[in-house]
Amino acid sequence: MITHTRILVAASAVGAMLWAGAGLAQQGGEKPPPAVTVVTLKAQDVTLTATLPGRVLASAQAELRPQVNGLITERLFDEGSVVEEGDQLYRIDPRSYQAAVAQAEAALAQARAQAESARREADRVAALRDRRVASEQTQDSAIAVRDAAEAAVKAAEAQLQAAQIDLDRTVITAPIDGVIGLAQASQGALVTASQAAPLAVIRRIDPVHVDVTQSAAEIIRWQRQGAQAALPEGADRTVTLHLADGTEFENTGSLTAAEPHVDETTGVVTLRMEFANSDNLLLPGMYVLAEIPQAQLQDVILAPQEGVTRDRRGRPVAMIVNDENIVEMRQLDIVQDRGNSWVVRDGLEDGDRLIVAGFQRIGEGMPVTPEERGAEAPADGAKAMQEEGAAPEASEDATGEEQSAEGETPPAEPAGEDEEAAAGQGEAAPTEQAAEAAAQDDDTGN
Repeated sequence: MITHTRILVAASAVGAMLWAGAGLAQQGGEKPPPAVTVVTLKAQDVTLTATLPGRVLASAQAELRPQVNGLITERLFDEGSVVEEGDQLYRIDPRSYQAAVAQAEAALAQARAQAESARREADRVAALRDRRVASEQTQDSAIAVRDAAEAAVKAAEAQLQAAQIDLDRTVITAPIDGVIGLAQASQGALVTASQAAPLAVIRRIDPVHVDVTQSAAEIIRWQRQGAQAALPEGADRTVTLHLADGTEFENTGSLTAAEPHVDETTGVVTLRMEFANSDNLLLPGMYVLAEIPQAQLQDVILAPQEGVTRDRRGRPVAMIVNDENIVEMRQLDIVQDRGNSWVVRDGLEDGDRLIVAGFQRIGEGMPVTPEERGAEAPADGAKAMQEEGAAPEASEDATGEEQSAEGETPPAEPAGEDEEAAAGQGEAAPTEQAAEAAAQDDDTGN
């Protein structure tokens, strides 16, 4: 009887396996094409920019140097303060220059007295000459003395003016508006005219200049784009500035000048821009990156960078899905990057569907199921079927669990050692029920 029971259990198990296999075959069918994520591309006009490194410069700078010799008697400014043109900054001991002015004034008075005497003498000789008392030679001599005396007056006036200028230079004033830096000389310091070391530096930092450098090769490349790539009239030509901490400067600037000279050592050209700096955020010497518009291309493609790869030769390529949902590979002509996209001039067209995800399951010429990026995601079951294809063959235990989950009667407790062995071999729930019923019938027969 035990043998009969085992035969019934084995037959039931084989039947269950055949039933499960048939169900899987009906459920699986052919494996569907793998799903890929695509982005539909659109042609547009793009302004090309160049990001160039540079330094901030003061729009005006003046180094204070003494123009006369002497001791500094007073400093009249606060370091780091804003000064205006004409403000007094330093005083130099003026006594020797005051004496020079007084001496020049005395010399001028003497010259004027001599000139007045010479004029009267010349007039007297002229009257005598009219009465034919004095000779013509005497008159000529009197005129020459008068003219020399008048010239001496002018020379004395010039000397007085020079002495007055030196006296005025004992007070050093601001030549421009701006922010004055640290004082390099203190009260009591001996200074000399036109010395090498400045007493202080004044910088005008609103607005500021930004000098950037661009290689001559890049300039030639932009020029070779031709007139069709030149910025049209009315195009946005503002320059954007990126600071050393990665942030963008709030004010935009404009290109004001370009040095018509290529540096022989570095092969670069210097470009100058101007930026408003009312809050004094930009300081001279600061390192910045300037984004400068330089050309405009029409009907080009902005391709997401995650959809562009490189072939074995390092050339940029991209995979697209054609109208038949077949994968095609395109070789690209990339001009430059723009944010997280590439500016593609050739290789992609308006309306192309660029694959941006799912590369590991596809190849050129394969059929795929495209899904537009940003579209609503499919249900979990459908997404699993698209990604994995038909369900893999499940084990007998898994089949039994799926059937039980779908509403089958859960298996009863095994009645004996034979049923436990059958369950241990992974039989499904219907098999266990049949085995139990057969065992019960067999016992009844006994």
